[in-house]
Amino acid sequence: MPVYDQIGHGYATTRQPDPRIAQAIRRALGGARRVVNVGAGAGSYESADVTIVAVDASYAMLRQRAPDTAPAVQAAAEHLPLRADAVDAALAVLTLHHWDELEAGLAELRRVVRDRVVVVTWDPAARDAFWLTTDYFPEIVEFDVRRFPRMEQLARQLPGVTVEPLLIPHDCQDGFLGAFWRRPEAYLDPGIRRGMSGFAQLPTGAADAGLARLADDLKTGRWTAQFGGLIALDSADLGYRVVVARK
Repeated sequence: MPVYDQIGHGYATTRQPDPRIAQAIRRALGGARRVVNVGAGAGSYESADVTIVAVDASYAMLRQRAPDTAPAVQAAAEHLPLRADAVDAALAVLTLHHWDELEAGLAELRRVVRDRVVVVTWDPAARDAFWLTTDYFPEIVEFDVRRFPRMEQLARQLPGVTVEPLLIPHDCQDGFLGAFWRRPEAYLDPGIRRGMSGFAQLPTGAADAGLARLADDLKTGRWTAQFGGLIALDSADLGYRVVVARK
């Protein structure tokens, strides 16, 4: 069973596309007119000015797509139902870490495109960049370091890649793990945490101690004393990356 059939319910509510991230993705896609969105989920970051073929392995995610989104196919990244060179570009946004066979999935992306592959992911080399996981939930970053590919691994499997930092705005509208780096109280909301696979895949009760400590630090002012300097920042580099590989 795809992992998002278990944890993906409600993503259409908590994971709305952020326009600044959408703009960065559109730039990375270049002049692509026909794009396969792999791990498409509820339809975030599907630009209205291109033709989208949406693919996701999870039925729970696909059924959350709005009626006006692109047609979608239930399939795994490792077995895309497209002929070779069928689309200009392939897009994969925060999905690589959920694939069963990364190398096979990346090979499929390269097979079906004429021009480029665009991947939004997180770099494990930035494991110490975010206060949430370094100080309160180290179990999340330990889990993520094992499942996210390193940039050098992507470079081996996607020759000719370029890697650009994806800065996360302080008021990010997309509720992934790093979105609330300047709004720490948001992480105390169970509804928001349900939209983050890092929390959703923790064993029951594993986050309780970190949540209690964060709540206490916010109440007493310890969080502000240690991390209050973040309030002056408009965006932050937490290790998210836009990877582009030209075919």
